[in-house]
Amino acid sequence: MASDLNRPVGNIVILTGAGISAESGIDTFRNGGGLWEKHRVEDVATPQAFRRDPDLVQRFYDMRRSAIADKQPNAAHHALAKLDREWHGERRDLLIVTQNVDDLHERAGAKRVLHMHGEALSALCSSCGSRHPWRDDLQHGPACPSCGEQRLRPDVVWFGEMPYGMDRIEAALRKADLFVSIGTSGAVYPAAGFVAQAAQAGVPTLELNLERSEGSDWFDESRLGAASRIVPEWVEELLGG
Repeated sequence: MASDLNRPVGNIVILTGAGISAESGIDTFRNGGGLWEKHRVEDVATPQAFRRDPDLVQRFYDMRRSAIADKQPNAAHHALAKLDREWHGERRDLLIVTQNVDDLHERAGAKRVLHMHGEALSALCSSCGSRHPWRDDLQHGPACPSCGEQRLRPDVVWFGEMPYGMDRIEAALRKADLFVSIGTSGAVYPAAGFVAQAAQAGVPTLELNLERSEGSDWFDESRLGAASRIVPEWVEELLGG
């Protein structure tokens, strides 16, 4: 049974994917051929790849970290930051769950952001598990500030690893009054399963995307178009209602 998108909204969970940052010039990373910026997934985005060729993996993420530095938030990021600032009050909670490793949500001003796939501007210690803000290259970087281990790695969730914050995400979905997915392919799990969880719990679901995703049939409504146009329109509609 379809949920009612017109009923009063309190708690909102928003999932964002690569599509929201594409208009800022950040590549969507994975293409239809299974390559990530001309590299096989198996070569740059698994724990096994890091053990086999850490220099290649570090170079790859050093380039991505550098590429993010000069990119700017677009109108979609700024719209969600406005929602984050203004969506407060009794039974009005908000969580922006992003699959993106860039910091454009934060640079736009959003505070309630959870990076489920990690962050490009963070380093993870392979030994003690500590996380550290990081903007420089990691290929020849210093040892872990916490334990002295010298195998700092990108703080990015690779295939075969558990995403960050799953307990918090699932708790937010359970109390949500609206689930919104923005710029996602609907192909990467567990994020691709959030809409089904919400729909099965009777939570209204809305997709904002450039084109229909693999999970579009789960949504009560899909609005198609550039994120920089349709996200601000939706936010203004929500705040003005």
